[in-house]
Amino acid sequence: MKTIVLGVGNPILQDDGVGVHVIQKVQQSLHDPNVVVDTAFTGGLNLLDLMKGYDKVILVDAVRQETGKTGEVKRFSLDDASVVHSGNPHDVSLSEALLLAQNLGEENLPREIIIIGIVVNSALEFGEDLSAEVKNAIPTAVQMILSEVKNT
Repeated sequence: MKTIVLGVGNPILQDDGVGVHVIQKVQQSLHDPNVVVDTAFTGGLNLLDLMKGYDKVILVDAVRQETGKTGEVKRFSLDDASVVHSGNPHDVSLSEALLLAQNLGEENLPREIIIIGIVVNSALEFGEDLSAEVKNAIPTAVQMILSEVKNT
């Protein structure tokens, strides 16, 4: 089974870059030739292009939830996620991009998409440093990813 782990985010928008920070730690811990570990500074249709050809995709990203506590790490499937647009208002959500690709007959789509989301308070502040709560969540996110890969 071909798997890719993608850290999504913008590392110059403070907590929005948590996916990139998590991926840096995953790369230090994961040495499986069947798993690609990479970063994605994009969303929607562009993110879909990075996922094509893989059976399983594990996305790591900052999420905003009214009921979540900053720094909380959550695992959910794409079906569990509400429609969230990328930072680009001219792009579509990943759910919409997948639906469009399916309707156009794309056959190279992943069978399973898992999202490891780190709850953030704000993802729009400029800066390269993560808030303390979000930074403290990185080890938990890394362990969740390693568990997901092990169960592949």
